[in-house]
Parts: sequence; C-alpha cells; structure tokens
Amino acid sequence: MKRRAALDALADVDLARLNHVLIPTSAEERERWRTSRAGRWLRPLFRFYERTPREGQLVGSLLVLAGLAGLEVDRTDTHLVWALLTGLFGASYVAGALLRLDGVTATVSLPPRVAVGEAVTFAVTVTNATDRAHTALRCDGPFLPWDGAWTTPAATLPRLAPHAQQTFTLGARFRARGEHHLDAFRVSALVPLGLSNGPPAHTPGCRFVVVPPVAKVVKLTTPALARHQPGGVPRVSSTGESFDLRGVRPYRAGDPIRDLHARSWARTGYPVVREYQQEYFRRVAVVLDPDTSAAPHAAVLDALVSLAAGVASALAREDTLVDLVVVGHELHELNARGGLRSDLLGPTLDLLACVEPGEPVDPNVVMAALGPHAGRLSAVFVLTVSPSERHEALGARLRAVGIASRTLAVYDARRPQPVPCADATMFAHDAVLRGDPVSA
Repeated sequence: MKRRAALDALADVDLARLNHVLIPTSAEERERWRTSRAGRWLRPLFRFYERTPREGQLVGSLLVLAGLAGLEVDRTDTHLVWALLTGLFGASYVAGALLRLDGVTATVSLPPRVAVGEAVTFAVTVTNATDRAHTALRCDGPFLPWDGAWTTPAATLPRLAPHAQQTFTLGARFRARGEHHLDAFRVSALVPLGLSNGPPAHTPGCRFVVVPPVAKVVKLTTPALARHQPGGVPRVSSTGESFDLRGVRPYRAGDPIRDLHARSWARTGYPVVREYQQEYFRRVAVVLDPDTSAAPHAAVLDALVSLAAGVASALAREDTLVDLVVVGHELHELNARGGLRSDLLGPTLDLLACVEPGEPVDPNVVMAALGPHAGRLSAVFVLTVSPSERHEALGARLRAVGIASRTLAVYDARRPQPVPCADATMFAHDAVLRGDPVSA
C-alpha cells in the first residue's frame, strides 16, 4: 500500500511545471524581476537571445564545440572552423545592428478565452509608417509558461511595403486552465544566412483565460423546489420580444389594437384584449467546494471544475442564469446581462478557470453569503470531491429557506467510490474528463 501511494504521488508530480518553478507566472512578477538587480545584470544576455534566431543558436552551439575541439592548435586544424564561424557570427551581428525597424509598430490580437487543449491563434499585425520597405521579417513568440507549446513557433514575411500593413499568424496550445499572461511578441529583420536579426519591434503583452473543458451534461434535473425569481432578468436569448399569455381583460384606452381578442369580444359583447407577462430567466447559484484533501490528484479537481462548467452550460441552454458562484468562502456575483447564451456562460468559465484547491465549504459562511440574494434564487447546485455531512447540512438549510439544492460529487476513479451523502450524485473523474455523456 505504501509503495502504491508513493507511485501515485510521483504520478501527480508535473515535471513540466517543476521545470518552470523559478519562472514567475504573471506579467507583474516578471516585470518586477526584470527591474531587479539580477534582471538588470542579465539584460544583455536576454538581448543577445532576442537577436539570435534558431539557426543562429544552432551555429552558435557548433561554434562552442569547434572551440573546445580546437584548443590544441598544434595537433588539429579545428580552430580554423572556429575562426570561420566566429567571423560569420560577428559579421551577422554587425549587419543586424543596421536593420532597425524604424517606423514599424506591432500589435497582437487573440480571443479572450480558449479551452484547454484547444489551438489558440495569435495575430500579430505590423504597420510600416515610413517610405522605406523592409524585407525578410520574422515574428517570434515569447517564452511560454510550463503548460504551453507552440504549434507554429515563428512566422516570416518576405517584404513589408511602405505604408503597408501585414499580419503574422502564430499558434499555440495550453493544457492547464487559468489566467495566462504572455510577454511581448517580437518582429525583426533577418540578416543574410539568418544567423542574426536586427533590433526587434515589440508588441504589448497579452492576457487570456484558458477555460476548463465543458463536461458533456446531456441531462440536468433541476431541483423540485426551483422557482422563477420575482422581478428577474427578462429573457433575451430569443429573437424579438418574449412574453407569456397571462389572460384577457376589458379593453382600456391606449391598449394596442393588435391585442384585441375577437372571440372573447364576441362572447362578452364588449372589447377584450390579451394581457401578457414577460418571461424571465431563472437564477441559480453554484457552490464549489475546493477542498481536495480526500482526493489530492489534480485531475480530480479539474474534473470537478469541468463538471461545474457543464452544469453552467446546461443551465444556459435552458435560459437559466448562473448568477452567483461560491468557491470555498468567496462569493462571486456574475450579474450576467448578455444577449447571447455564450455571454451567459463566458463569465462563469472565466471564474471556474482560476479555481485552486482551498478550504472546505462552511455551511454558515455559504448561508451568510447567499442570504442577501436568497429572494431571487431558484436553486443551488453544490459540487464537491468529498460529499459529507457538511453538504447534507447545507442542503437542508437551503431548503429550509425555500431554495432547492442538489449535490454533485466527483470521486477519484483510481480509488474505491466513497459513500455519498443522501442527496449526492456521484461521477468518476476520468469519465468526466473523457467527455462521456453525463446525466445529472
């Protein structure tokens, strides 16, 4: 058992993340490091790296090997190879200093969010505001975080005409959810042979959110106590006005003629009009318990977040707002007002993307957070990896104030399924991550 536990713990270690443990993840932290004393000392080295494309790095590696092999000049002529490569390198850097992109500006555009594992496209647009053409331009992407990999690491442009605009396209994939900050993209002019490039033009840094994969929730049963909240948000996912027929009443001056109900008028002998009431979104809350002490495997929390995203997506298809999200002890009020269903789901995905392991849900804290909003809520979905008496107590307290609740739990499929609480529905984490159909 101890050996198996040790193997499981080793499998949970992400070596790619470990390789980047000393690299700051946010743009603010990286900028703070650059302006530190160590960053200022290493700045020439970074500039040298920026001006050396992959071809130059390869030749530079050969230069070092030739230098080591040619140390004994009386026994070999390898030092002549070193001298040749050094001359090429030196000439390239001297020529590169003359290839400044004066008057050239660069910007980058990208989608605000992308799903885990999905390709994201960065469009780098360069604008030449001068009367001079630039040739052999190359666009390089920044150093990616531990979970990123370039699918098209560099792009080239033969010629940028005067007063012209061109766009480079680079692609990448990211396998970890969360907010991502990338440094500037670089556009520079290559010297002949491509061993070096001129001083680059930089884009601003960029930010986007890698959202969790949306679990395939094909059926979602809303709790029986669910109700339309009074004075809620009018439905806007349909085209035009969306109203329910409330009944008929006698005509009053100013009523639209088109609302006259001919049959009722004929039956009663006086004008009668139809009366409508506007349809409303139902509004629900999602309570996500980030306590992973019972299932420390990172994939289990990812499956829980994916299931929460699937629940939010299923609710959006039913014209239901995920209005409040409680993660641990923090309440997030989304206040979605978008006219499209994707707008209703997007803020929820952005929030779920940044969920990290945390303290277990406290029923008292949740009730205090939801209390001011209880009058407008129809139901609460509680999601956890360790269903327990706490979640039963929370569901009972919610029902006591007239709010229906359901508990959905994800368990580690590598271990025996835990005993669920009375109203919990259990799902294996690997089935959720594989995209198997889920009925909740």
